[in-house]
Amino acid sequence: MFRRRRPLLRAAAVGGGAYLAGKHKARASDQQAADEAAQDDRISQLEQQQAPPPQAAPAAGPSMADQLQQIAALHQQGVLTDDEFAAAKAKLLGS
Repeated sequence: MFRRRRPLLRAAAVGGGAYLAGKHKARASDQQAADEAAQDDRISQLEQQQAPPPQAAPAAGPSMADQLQQIAALHQQGVLTDDEFAAAKAKLLGS
């Protein structure tokens, strides 16, 4: 009678130990996956904060040199007086 119980007890102990070890390992891998996902989220948030804001596209208007040529041509045609030409040129040059 005792001979029969010992192999069953041994099998139950080994099986129970294996079950607990597998359960522990599954919990550990789930926790590691959750930690990695949280870390990836934090990294992507930091990257978004550090990314430079998109720059506005420059105006498609004529360049400063083109505008100076236009007001010079208007001055030569007599449309602009000397004072108006000087004021327009100063406004374009920002001084």
